[in-house]
Formats: sequence, C-alpha cells, structure tokens
Amino acid sequence: MIRCVVAEDEELLRRALIEALAEAWPELTVVAEAEDGGAAIEAIAREKPDVAFLDIRMPGLTGLDVAAASIDISPATQVVFVTAYDQYAIDAFEKGAVDYLLKPVNRERLRATVERLKSRIGGQADAEALSRLSRLLGTLQAGAAPLTWITASAGSETRLLMVEDVAYFRADNKYTVAMTAEGEMLLRKPLRELIAELDPNLFKQVHRSTIVNLKAVASVSRDETGKGILKLKTRPERLSVSQPYMTLFRAM
Repeated sequence: MIRCVVAEDEELLRRALIEALAEAWPELTVVAEAEDGGAAIEAIAREKPDVAFLDIRMPGLTGLDVAAASIDISPATQVVFVTAYDQYAIDAFEKGAVDYLLKPVNRERLRATVERLKSRIGGQADAEALSRLSRLLGTLQAGAAPLTWITASAGSETRLLMVEDVAYFRADNKYTVAMTAEGEMLLRKPLRELIAELDPNLFKQVHRSTIVNLKAVASVSRDETGKGILKLKTRPERLSVSQPYMTLFRAM
C-alpha cells in the first residue's frame, strides 16, 4: 500500500484531487488530509507517508515550508506541489526539477506524475531540488500584500496596532490574542483567518495555536523531548515549538 497526505485549503479542490488520485493510482491510500501548512507538517510527521501533495499557498506555513520540514521529519516522503501560479513561476518549477501539478489538475499530467513517483518510492526526497526551487521562486509565494496594521481591543479601547510590533499571536477560542511588548490585545478574528493575511516570510506557525514574529525571537533551544523553546526579545514568557516545526529554526 502506498500512503499519501493531501494538503489543500480549498475543500472542493482537495476533494477533486483525491478523486483524481483514486482513478490514476488505485494502490494509493490517502491517510491524512490537511487544510493548512501546520496540519500538513503534523500529518507528515505522524504518518510518514510515501507521497505528499502540497498546495503552495496555504494558511500559515506554505507548501515550500512544509516540504522543507518533511526533509527532516520524513526524508523518504516524495513531494508534489499543487499550484495556480503563472507561467513565470512554472518555469521556476521546471528549472528546479521538482514535480508539480497545475490547478485544476489535468488527468493526463497527473498520470505522468504518478509514473515518475512510482519509480522514486522508497528513495530519499531531493533536498537540493527543493533548495533550487526556493531560490527561483523568490518572492512569488508571498502573493498579495500582507497586513501592515490591524485594529485590536485593549479593555474598552480599540487601537491601531502595527503588525510588526506583535511578538506573537495566540488562538483564543473564536478570537486571537496579539502579544506585544506592552501587553495583550484582542482581535475579533480567528487565528486561521489571520494566518492567510500575514507575511509568510516574517510570521511562522510554531504550534497549532501560535504564530510567532521571527524578528521577535531572541533564541531557540530544545528540551529533552526535542520540543523547541523560543526566547523572545520583548516578552518574558517562553513559547513552545512543536517538534515538527523545529526545522524552521535550523539556521538559528
């Protein structure tokens, strides 16, 4: 049995891809589905699938972030990117020598991709190809201009808050708490919606309920279980980093 994870935040597109895979690769079993980058990393870490189909643009961590993490947490997982990018970016995929599918997925292209994957199952994923792709895509993955300011509540006051001043965001039921050097403020927006509007190069999800501003991180360490601990520049508390997300801090 070939095991697979499918990560796509749009349910209709996810369902369509899974149905197309069932037709093109009957031996394939989808063992997990993910709606965002964080859930995709956790699924890959848990399931150690043979293949992962990753949407490039997802809330929180991008498909590139997830692929980079999978090199460490599941080295044998072969990655296929699913994208709606334009021709310039498609050239980058081809020069980077990585597998990709365009939305909506073409059945003939999918069958060709499946044949290539079958020949690579059991081998190591190509870390160098991923690195080339990251360099070639450059800023394309950022998409629309990210948020620069938000309105947030502090007690009975509503304030204008610059996003760069937030050390981290924390989920709080249906809302989100923004933690700054001065204290906490409440955003009337769930974390899942906020993730999609933040700059993916600056804000990274480090836990299912936490997004951190990388500029606010002073240092990172590991405890005896491999879980990461972030020390912040402007806040006294330490933030936990789930083990699958630790790959984001390899350079620190």
